[in-house]
Amino acid sequence: MEVRENISLAPFTTFGIGGPARWFAEARTEEDVAEVAAWARPRGVPLFVLGGGSNLLVADRGFDGLVLHVGLRGIEANDAGVLRAAAGEPWEFCVQKSLELGWAAIECLSGIPGTVGGTPVQNVGAYGQEVAPVIERVRAFDLAEAAWVELSAEECGFAYRRSRFNTRDRGRFVVTRVDYRLTPGGAPTLRYAELQKAVETAQAGGAEPTLAEAAAIVREIRRGKGMLIVQDDPDCRSAGSFFKNPVVSEDLFQEIAARSSPPKFAAEPGPNGEPRVKVPAAWLIEQAGFAKGFALGNAGISTRHTLALVNRGGARAEEILALAGKIAIAVEERFGVRLEMEPVTLGF
Repeated sequence: MEVRENISLAPFTTFGIGGPARWFAEARTEEDVAEVAAWARPRGVPLFVLGGGSNLLVADRGFDGLVLHVGLRGIEANDAGVLRAAAGEPWEFCVQKSLELGWAAIECLSGIPGTVGGTPVQNVGAYGQEVAPVIERVRAFDLAEAAWVELSAEECGFAYRRSRFNTRDRGRFVVTRVDYRLTPGGAPTLRYAELQKAVETAQAGGAEPTLAEAAAIVREIRRGKGMLIVQDDPDCRSAGSFFKNPVVSEDLFQEIAARSSPPKFAAEPGPNGEPRVKVPAAWLIEQAGFAKGFALGNAGISTRHTLALVNRGGARAEEILALAGKIAIAVEERFGVRLEMEPVTLGF
């Protein structure tokens, strides 16, 4: 394994922002992962695992540690409907493989940037689907125990945009493979209202779309919002949705509704069974006075989707955080709702 020094991280992120990593290594095999961990451990060097960089904001000063870029590749399918993908595979390749096989359950996740290894970490989801219900097993290197483990979905601790990998065990595991149990011959998932409307518009005579047609429609929706990575598109210099859709109590939602007409979605009950509601963060941001295209220095809001913060050209990480903070304060002051950032931050 070659461990290089002072490698700029900006080119490895969709934001195009960030300073250098003190050390940097590329893992092509599982043996590489173990070797890098063995290099870092006795030196006391903090280790950060980098995948596609699509959900990451790196500090302007960089990261005083070792960045391990996971580049393991390969996708296999078996007769039981299990798609086994290496962590370094682009997520879209995995979705396209499922479409070729005619296997349902991840078609609505088409167009999401990043790699396979990031999907269990964030419990990636969109347009009525998420990966938690279809993940069967996650293979990873446990840095704390210096051992390989295979974790079931239950052991991953999935919740809305959460898992053990980005909460209680953040930084402990290096994911190298994910097994997805899909549905051969299944129909597309069309429960999301925006997707249903787009399907009705696209499908002549009201015919149900194929899996591939549903995925194509999802990609067009994402393209229209600037959420599809397109080269030279300034709205794509982002980390996608910068804020999570907040889940609030029914009482707080009724307070908000007394002053306006917020859209809402069903959410899982609270710890004691109390009813809760998910409110679109984009709606809250717009109602707090931030329109598409709003700019603060070199940072801004996408011209096509209020939820995406963008690098307008030459933006620093501090500018992105300043804009995010300004938005979050305005939303909390108006609605009493605290927005939570979705991207991972590094080096701050």
